Amino acid sequence: MDEDDLLPLSALQHHLFCPRQCALIHVERQWQENRFTAEGRLLHDTVDSGGREKRGAVRTVRSMPLRSHRLGLAGVADVVELHGPERRPFPVEYKRGRPKAHRADEVQLCAQALCLEEMFHTDIPEGALFYGESRRRFPVALDATLRALTERTALAVRAMIRDGVTPPPVHEARKCQSCSMLDLCRPRRLSRPPSVAAWLARQLDDAPEDDLSADDGPANLQEDP
Repeated sequence: MDEDDLLPLSALQHHLFCPRQCALIHVERQWQENRFTAEGRLLHDTVDSGGREKRGAVRTVRSMPLRSHRLGLAGVADVVELHGPERRPFPVEYKRGRPKAHRADEVQLCAQALCLEEMFHTDIPEGALFYGESRRRFPVALDATLRALTERTALAVRAMIRDGVTPPPVHEARKCQSCSMLDLCRPRRLSRPPSVAAWLARQLDDAPEDDLSADDGPANLQEDP
């Protein structure tokens, strides 16, 4: 697959969090930042600024470019640790908040691992998510279920971008309030648009009586003398 056709790894995380958010960003090319995205960006900038280091048998590489031509994905890993003399990659993705009920963060990590497997010609059974609120790593088993979900999500994102279709909004209060795209998406209003009949009724109620008279209607026509 050509480099220009590769999807950004982050699109998988966006799609699993909310397909409409994914389309607004990657189909319509819109973006809006809020406190959460700003804090996440600052966290990534801090991680990315560390360069390379080696401690014992572990070499740490930050901001490693990733590619998977099989899946059509490209991106940058926050941290990749190279373990042991065989330099087995171990991806670590940094997130500002806390572990979530959905699997969007895990899919993003798994996508990184699939890229690394293709690049290093090796198997990667595990990675980790580091959350800023707890300041802890959470190990993630890259099992068959997570891999299948990751590959399905990549196919879904590719189809969405190819078709250029933005899904309609679905208002979920807790999720929507944390989304930086809230003002652009307008989920509360657009998920329940007013009916045409209600709109017409309001127009008639608001119109002056003079505007409602049929001055040029059949009942008011006068015969020519």
